[in-house]
Amino acid sequence: MLTMEEALKQSLFGFAPGQIVKGTIIEIRPKEVLVDIGYKSEGVVSASEFEDLQAAKTGDQIDVLIEKLEDRDGNVVLSKEKAEFKKNWDKILTICNEGGTISGKVKSIVKGGLIVHIGVEAFLPASQVDIVPPRNLAAYVGNTYDFKVVKINQERQNIVLSRRELIEQERNERRAKLLTEMMPGDIRKGTVKNITDFGAFIDLNGIDGLLHITDMSWGRINHPSELLKVGQDIDVVVLDINREKERVSLGLKQKLANPWDQIETKYPVGSRIKGRVVNLVPYGAFVELEPGVEGLVHVTELSWVKRVAKPSDVLKPDQVIEAAVLGINREEQKISLSIRQVEANPWEMVSEKYPPGSRVKGKVRNLTSYGAFIELEDGLDGMIHVSDISWTRKINHPSEVLKKGEDVEAVVLEIDKANQRIALGMKQVSQDPWENIDQYYRIGDLITGKVTKLASFGAFVGLQQDIDGLVHISQVSEDHVEKIKNVLKVGQDVTARVIKIDKGERRIGLSIKAANYSAEQIKAEQAILDALKPGEDLVALQHAFEAAEEARPEEREEARNKGEAPDPAAP
Repeated sequence: MLTMEEALKQSLFGFAPGQIVKGTIIEIRPKEVLVDIGYKSEGVVSASEFEDLQAAKTGDQIDVLIEKLEDRDGNVVLSKEKAEFKKNWDKILTICNEGGTISGKVKSIVKGGLIVHIGVEAFLPASQVDIVPPRNLAAYVGNTYDFKVVKINQERQNIVLSRRELIEQERNERRAKLLTEMMPGDIRKGTVKNITDFGAFIDLNGIDGLLHITDMSWGRINHPSELLKVGQDIDVVVLDINREKERVSLGLKQKLANPWDQIETKYPVGSRIKGRVVNLVPYGAFVELEPGVEGLVHVTELSWVKRVAKPSDVLKPDQVIEAAVLGINREEQKISLSIRQVEANPWEMVSEKYPPGSRVKGKVRNLTSYGAFIELEDGLDGMIHVSDISWTRKINHPSEVLKKGEDVEAVVLEIDKANQRIALGMKQVSQDPWENIDQYYRIGDLITGKVTKLASFGAFVGLQQDIDGLVHISQVSEDHVEKIKNVLKVGQDVTARVIKIDKGERRIGLSIKAANYSAEQIKAEQAILDALKPGEDLVALQHAFEAAEEARPEEREEARNKGEAPDPAAP
């Protein structure tokens, strides 16, 4: 309660503690400012309550709150800050109930948010600063914004603000306006808000629109980040609007003309173009002619002569190539290209360059079970069938006589231009020795040679002209021979007599035991051989030769191992 003296003073002078009065600055000291409020004694305000003490001047009028009418020194204790707080607090309560809007300046950072000066200090939680909680609160200090008052506690005299609610409210108003005003075909400014694998979300200043990756460029892009960055400002075309679901589809490439509109004029069929390889797939190569226009070179159109298994064998990404336009489908946005069409087809001149009967040289490129492929020139092969390797020997596999990389000479037998095939013969380089066999061997001739192969029915002996003769097991010795390997070995030199020549069947029969026979004895042995039949103990000479082909598979395997395994990818 007021003392009698204080109550008297208050009634005489009209002043009371807690009252806000106007005063005049009469003196400015380092730690305090003297203010005349019309009371019997001067009032004192702490210098710390002035934001800029140097700006204060004698004679300035200020509002102050009376804290005490007299202190120990008889001075009136005044507060400039409390006067301002009380005036602002009352003002805020009057004009700004919860949900009202007020302007304020961000003063400092505190735990959990910011302090905003709106006349009094108010708290702005970090979650209410913006739609997306900011990472750097310091960027807001010193700036002035509008805020929504979301909570007032009069007892504690604190206020909670939100800037986010105002932004959301403004965005909702702008969204509604945009959805009403926006039309397909409009060009709008926007900011890249987020990037995903399938596209980018664009902030149109009130509503987010989706810019799909397929609508970013007429050309090929693998990811939206190749064209856009978060925060980038761009102009986009409104493609579609769903006002019920508040969805907007946007386009970027639609600002430019569709390059396919005049495609037939720009790339007429038959013309030559240059392009960059942008993608290699098992069935061909995609070539970029210009941004948004790609053509396909099918694997079959890569080379006239090379059998390309996959495009990556001959092309590389980003390689610039020249190609010919084969066809255009503007509706499906497809262009067929050919690399081989820019060059002359070597098969058109193959008949003139390699006429049948001419001799050629080349390297063995590949071996298969049915023959050998000979490279005549880069990408142009001919094939020697296994039956055309030797006049005299039965070749089971070309690896028995040929090796990959070996140089060979052959004769062109036939050209199939339609199927792009050249048939070659190696044996045709030399004359068939069986045509003149009578000049080389006659019945009764005594010959010498080496044993080349053993079979259960006899032994083969190598003769001149690369011909083999057969010594039947019955013609090895006067004595009975149980097993041929008991008396003869491969590589052994033997002397024998020719006792049979079958030019039609290309067979020569030899007899070791007849080497010292007379002419009469030789005729007798020949008659015995002629009388043999397939079902008897000794097979006929003709059947002996045939059986030799199946007799020793291990020998054929050894012959194969000396060559190279056939290439399964060979044509």
